Amino acid sequence: MFLIMATIAIVTLVGCTTPPVERPRASPPTERPCCRSVERAPSRSAIVRTAAKLVGAKTIESNGRRVAYDCAGVTRAVFLKHGIDLYGSSANDPEANGVRLIHAHIRQQGTFHQGPVVHPGDLVFFDNTWDFNGDGKVNDPLTHIGIVERQKPDGTVIFISRVAGAVERYHMNLALPHVHKTADGRILNDYLRRKAVIDPANTGYLTGELFAQFATRVRH
Repeated sequence: MFLIMATIAIVTLVGCTTPPVERPRASPPTERPCCRSVERAPSRSAIVRTAAKLVGAKTIESNGRRVAYDCAGVTRAVFLKHGIDLYGSSANDPEANGVRLIHAHIRQQGTFHQGPVVHPGDLVFFDNTWDFNGDGKVNDPLTHIGIVERQKPDGTVIFISRVAGAVERYHMNLALPHVHKTADGRILNDYLRRKAVIDPANTGYLTGELFAQFATRVRH
């Protein structure tokens, strides 16, 4: 389990305000490949259980490693618990935020898809959840990420992510991306971007409107 550290300052903006991060450096191998012990590959269910334990958490540490407390950092921490560093790739982008580092990792070691069927443990990427480049336009790809927990019979995806003050569960229904709530009160799409008076007319705010793509890193 993750250990609780001293309280980290909470980012109050809705969405993931991941700044550019330093790329991790690969450590040289200490053993020959033939002599390493074979570890069991992580399962989707194990990854989801780890993510679910973080719901409500406002601070986080992963195996003694410093992990940024934002949407990408939390997602990375969950996978680090199972031996996968989502920031590890050969891509070289000094301006990349955590979400883009994870996206580069998936390009090399996973697969992307658009659904509509998703599986627990899949990743879900979003665009334009905040004005990343500060130009007042809706042109900011890959600004948020979460981990799929399950998909309901009506197609609504439940995912776990750090948004605003804590790690929480959020909803997204791609069949009805512009609907927040049904007439009987069921949430189909949560708000993922804070409204601002300077937002352009084509700005989306709901999860279904800001969805970019799903990704699979663990296949079983």
